[in-house]
Amino acid sequence: MLGMIKNSLFGSVETWPWQVLSKGGKEEVSYEERTCEGGQFATVEVTDKPVDEGLREAMPKVMKYVGGTNDKGIGMGMTVPISFAVFPSDDGSLQKKLKVWFRIPNQFQSNPPVPTDDSVKIEERESITVYSLQFGGYAKEADYIAHATQLRTALEGTATCRSDIYFCTGYDPPMKPYGRRNEVWLVKA
Repeated sequence: MLGMIKNSLFGSVETWPWQVLSKGGKEEVSYEERTCEGGQFATVEVTDKPVDEGLREAMPKVMKYVGGTNDKGIGMGMTVPISFAVFPSDDGSLQKKLKVWFRIPNQFQSNPPVPTDDSVKIEERESITVYSLQFGGYAKEADYIAHATQLRTALEGTATCRSDIYFCTGYDPPMKPYGRRNEVWLVKA
């Protein structure tokens, strides 16, 4: 636990590599099209719980893994953003399922430490192209749904996105009260 706290307060922060392909906007919605690099990710999947409750269960597990609860006992530093996949229903609400994706820092990509918690998995993910909309505050499920809807509306007629999944991201530790950065990523179809 001490390693997790030390890591989140004083550890290094690495940005998940991506390339901005284009910028766009419609009315008051500005967005970017990005290609996000693939790689090794620590994942935790939670089902049968609303998104906010699922995050409260999954995030500490990921943070403990990153902070040193792994076979090497090593704190790896942070990579931002931390993303989580959500799965919309036909009515726009979110299913009771989410999957947190934490990109392993570059230094550990070729040989990531093995999680000691069986619910944390290491998975390879290909690069993805997304449309990203940024917003502030302490984001909750309703905020992600609202911003995903705004972004879908702004992209109508100009881009095709997957309707079965999108990503919600956060860049800041929970103790940062101001200037917070969140994003919704719609996956290009």
